[in-house]
Amino acid sequence: MSRSTTASLMAARTALTQVRPLVHCLTNTVVQAFTANALLAVGASPAMVDAPEEAAEFAALASAVLVNVGTLDARTAEAMRAAAARAADDATPWVLDPVAVGALGFRTRLAVELLEHRPDVVRGNASEVIALAGAGAGGRGTDSTVGVDTAAHAAADLARRTGGVVAVSGEVDLVTDGDRTVRVGGGHPLLTRTTGAGCALGALTAAYVASTGSNLWGAVAAHAHVAVAAERAAAACVGPGSFATAWLDALDAVGPDELADADVREQA
Repeated sequence: MSRSTTASLMAARTALTQVRPLVHCLTNTVVQAFTANALLAVGASPAMVDAPEEAAEFAALASAVLVNVGTLDARTAEAMRAAAARAADDATPWVLDPVAVGALGFRTRLAVELLEHRPDVVRGNASEVIALAGAGAGGRGTDSTVGVDTAAHAAADLARRTGGVVAVSGEVDLVTDGDRTVRVGGGHPLLTRTTGAGCALGALTAAYVASTGSNLWGAVAAHAHVAVAAERAAAACVGPGSFATAWLDALDAVGPDELADADVREQA
């Protein structure tokens, strides 16, 4: 990892601690508490305001907005449209997590509609990103059926279309703005056996982007933070149940120096 990359990661962690961003999460009801705890662990503040009557109003107050379509219905879809539109109008950074897009029609149509509001970051697995980019079908529910490299071209194309960043999660994550591409390795397989880890990553991405003012390096720092914390948690647990608790503790423990040890490399 280059000195400039190390410096960017350390600065991002310091910035998040200092800014303590308020992240407005319109997210999967299965993982709301876990996502809130992950945000608190890294030093951000969570809010779960998903009433259509309040979503735009709260988006105007927040440092960043997360739209995660994991458990979708007509009511939450209305709130997501309102929050994304207000975030775009106010130039508030917002993240779209297109959970199971491509596999189900309603959420796919909504996610495509939300792209009109130019999310600062789209974060998903390879199948979701390919489907959202219109380059193929979705995966098996929330599970990707293809690898990260298969989605590289679609991710870069989608980033250029939105003017933001696309992050593809996998064994080695890929983060691209359509021009530059950064790979984030590390992590642990137990992340894939922990309900809400990916959803929490979307929220942490929003927090880091708001704190750094950089879509690319904010997304990279969030992915690196999650990966380093997963490695530390795996060394201190006996299985997926204890891993979830250890991971939250590790998110709290990862500071600038620990983040500097992440496996992050900019692709030439």
